[in-house]
Amino acid sequence: MFNRRRSHNSSYSRTHRASSRSPISINKITFLTIAMGFISAIILMRLFQLQVLAHDHYQNIATQSQYGFGELPAQRGEILIRDHHGDEEFLLATNTTLNLLYADPALIKDPSYVSRTLAPLLFDLETARATENERLNDIAKNLAPDLTEEERNNLLKAATDDELASQFQQELYDKISAKKRPQLTLRDDLPEETLAEITRLGLPGIAVSEGLLYAYPPQISNPASVAESLSALVEIPSKRLAQLLKGENRYVVLKKKLQPAVSEQIIDYMEGEQAELFHGLGMQEEYFRFYPEGSLAANLVGYTDHRNIGQYGIESSFNTALQGVAGKLQTKRDSIGRQITVGESVLSQAVDGADVLLTIDRSVQLKIEKILKEDTLRYNADSGQILVMNPQTGAIIAAAHYPSFNPNSYGDVFGKTEIFFTPEEIENLYETDDEDVFRFYTNAITLDYYTVFKEIDDDGNTHFFRYENFVGPEVYHNKIVSWPYEPGSVFKTVAMAIAIDDGDLTPNSTYNDYGPVGVDFNKYTGKYDFEIKNSEGYYGLVNMTTVLGKSLNTGMTYLAKTIGPALFYNYIEKFGFLDRTDIEFDSETTGKIRYFEDWTESELATTSFGQGMTVTMIQLVNAYSAIINGGVLMQPYIVAEIRHDDGTVTTTEPHEIRRVISEDTSNKMVAMLKESVETGVANNAQVPYHYVGGKTGTSQTYKHGRALSGVGTTITSFAGFGPVNNPQFVILVKYDRPKASEWGSSTAAPTFKRVAEYLFNYYNIPPDKDL
Repeated sequence: MFNRRRSHNSSYSRTHRASSRSPISINKITFLTIAMGFISAIILMRLFQLQVLAHDHYQNIATQSQYGFGELPAQRGEILIRDHHGDEEFLLATNTTLNLLYADPALIKDPSYVSRTLAPLLFDLETARATENERLNDIAKNLAPDLTEEERNNLLKAATDDELASQFQQELYDKISAKKRPQLTLRDDLPEETLAEITRLGLPGIAVSEGLLYAYPPQISNPASVAESLSALVEIPSKRLAQLLKGENRYVVLKKKLQPAVSEQIIDYMEGEQAELFHGLGMQEEYFRFYPEGSLAANLVGYTDHRNIGQYGIESSFNTALQGVAGKLQTKRDSIGRQITVGESVLSQAVDGADVLLTIDRSVQLKIEKILKEDTLRYNADSGQILVMNPQTGAIIAAAHYPSFNPNSYGDVFGKTEIFFTPEEIENLYETDDEDVFRFYTNAITLDYYTVFKEIDDDGNTHFFRYENFVGPEVYHNKIVSWPYEPGSVFKTVAMAIAIDDGDLTPNSTYNDYGPVGVDFNKYTGKYDFEIKNSEGYYGLVNMTTVLGKSLNTGMTYLAKTIGPALFYNYIEKFGFLDRTDIEFDSETTGKIRYFEDWTESELATTSFGQGMTVTMIQLVNAYSAIINGGVLMQPYIVAEIRHDDGTVTTTEPHEIRRVISEDTSNKMVAMLKESVETGVANNAQVPYHYVGGKTGTSQTYKHGRALSGVGTTITSFAGFGPVNNPQFVILVKYDRPKASEWGSSTAAPTFKRVAEYLFNYYNIPPDKDL
């Protein structure tokens, strides 16, 4: 009984205790169930996000880790021009292939023999001498001022040709005998905090300098250990990083752009009887942009930089079309990143760039560049430009600049040379907005200056430099489309055409040219604020043909008042001076002409003879074309064809923009411009056996807002055409600050004559004038 009762009581007690604990147990189980459910929900949501929402992203990562991607470069399109007579095409820009010579030092058995054999083939005395001169210039900049003449001469003694050749051979030997790289750049894009953490690790052979992470393999005795510590910070797998840190020198460039004859001789060595001695040498083709015609039309073509991206000119404007589309090569890799040579690979073919054929005539371009260089130097101008257009179609026949540059060595324009100033000259350097950049005026009156750069060496000595070509990268610019200027009297042709077309005046309308004309009457002083004067006296009663031919500012003032500002401005807009012409250059700008409602009486007058406003050469030539081609404004163009990789061709056809003046007005203007050359101030433009028409221009330059005058302060120009019975070409010649004369009639007009005479002969145009 006792046991049973005890048993009963025990059972009761356990039941009672269990009952008393049940609320607590239920709460814990519920909590765990909810927690597990919540965690499961998070996991499911995360899996859904990874596997569904972000599927493409992680698929790409997996693919990139499993596959290797290579790029198949597209061939950049060529830029071509034609010759009018033979219809032959010539390359202005193309691609060429030359070999790069490299070596694997680990495989070369006898570096001494290889370097002795290759050095005479690879050594370039001109390059070595240029490098030597740079070395001596650097030394000269940092010489202590207390050195004796003998010490100075010893330090600045140039190596002989034989010494330079010997140095080259030694450097070649050092390259091909180095089994381990002395230095590697591991990363150049790590954040500062990461670089600081790497520095704190104090790893042997690892250093940070100027934001770059370097490794020095000879100082690293345990690459695996260093790689293990560094891998996560530089985001390079440790095995790969350890391999890098060993610094095995398996590839070193010995020479780029080998000439074909040198390549062939080295290949003979590599394949000859002693081929085993040259085991470890190799060649690979290098593609680079090449300009066969050198500086010909360089300002139109532009160049490609080291990334093969077009800069300036057609290279820039048509960069996308020229560069094509690179192909893609995809090959599968194994688990440690090695390429699997069998199995699936995907090849996307490259699409080569389009070829661009220009309207430029090679023979004409060659000739006018020669004429321009000669005459720019003859008239001692800062620079010069010539533009030749077909007025019937709008096609550019030629466009020349001087000075220019060679696209094959475009970086040469940044070359500088040291200059030595007297203390007085240093005091007269004018500061610019850029620090340590000054202007040195060789003639402060005529604004002749060049840019000066100041540098301070490590010893605190000051040195001054200028561009070797005086103007530096300014020569890259296509000034014909991108540099507006004040046209001066060549704009009188436009104003005259407006007046005649509107019927306000005729070529025979008269004006009494008795003296200066007052403008902007001041009611407070009772006088005119300004006077309009002629450059060479007054002619009494004259007609409009004489006004244009003698380039009378007073007569043009009368004309401008007659037609009024609103009509004048409306025609200026129709002639295209308020907009870009949309010729195929992305650098094209437009000039500035104020809105007519803001003109004062003096501004109305000065606009009629091309002052107080600016235009570009392409705008002006296009307006002249409309004036003498029957009155129609054509769309200027310089691209004749674009030849695409698929064989299709996009051809540019002449396009009429709008009629600006009547055919009758055009005929009258041709006759007036012909008379301007025959009997007016433009007589220096006359061409033997041929009638031509044209107008001179001389415009002022300014300093501190005030107009300058005299030789060396003007922009001179001449715009003309021929033949007069059926114009085939319009020529605009422009000189910037010629020192030989301040007048367009004495500088630009004679140059026009030389160009026009050549074109008459080149196009076999029959004579229409007796001497």
